[in-house]
Amino acid sequence: MTASAQDVAGDLADVRIGVVTFPGSLDDGDAARAVRLAGGSPVALWHGTHDLEAVDAVILPGGFSYGDYLRAGAIASFSPIMREIIDAARRGLPVLGICNGFQVLCEAGLLPGALTRNAHLHFRNRDQCLRIEARTAWTGDFEPGAEIVVPVKNGEGRYVAGAEVLAAVEAEGRVLARYVGANPNGSSRDIAGVTDSTGRIVGLMPHPEHAVEALTGPSTDGLGFFTSILASILGARAVSTG
Repeated sequence: MTASAQDVAGDLADVRIGVVTFPGSLDDGDAARAVRLAGGSPVALWHGTHDLEAVDAVILPGGFSYGDYLRAGAIASFSPIMREIIDAARRGLPVLGICNGFQVLCEAGLLPGALTRNAHLHFRNRDQCLRIEARTAWTGDFEPGAEIVVPVKNGEGRYVAGAEVLAAVEAEGRVLARYVGANPNGSSRDIAGVTDSTGRIVGLMPHPEHAVEALTGPSTDGLGFFTSILASILGARAVSTG
């Protein structure tokens, strides 16, 4: 490894990405591994604390937080750690919610719309083609319009919103990704993920953390979400110190 490559690797390792564990989280370990493979340093965050451990960004992983009682993600949105994440996100902390994490972000009011029961009332688990449509802190390494393949696995993954909200999300370019081909859950307008107006808070129903290694994933396409946030954070640091 050259000196410059070592410097880059060292800079990446200095980026701390928090991964929250709720009761019922299933994919927190996978998300942490994806961060490590991208070159960053994952930091375990526990749902019952108020300490964000000085992280540079946060991932809310997939699973069934609090057993999906009431509504998927509803109870988790009131957990102690989420109080801190909500405040920090409104001040600029990047946040990615994957599957159940997307549900939590919608329940917390950080993203518009809601995730409901799949239209066909069946759980879906399969490899899914997506088209990336928005350039955000989490998708900067993808070209707009890029098509990727990552797994989808959900029973309550149907994205819905009122007509005015959907129109605004479309008009403002806040559709993060759309399903290509068969829509797995009946989401409105084939929406697989959305972003807030800043591009820092992102929700995605499919699972990029399960597509980061050729040995275990349908592709390595999902790694781009994790390399993107590392590059975004390093870029912001360079600007602030320049």
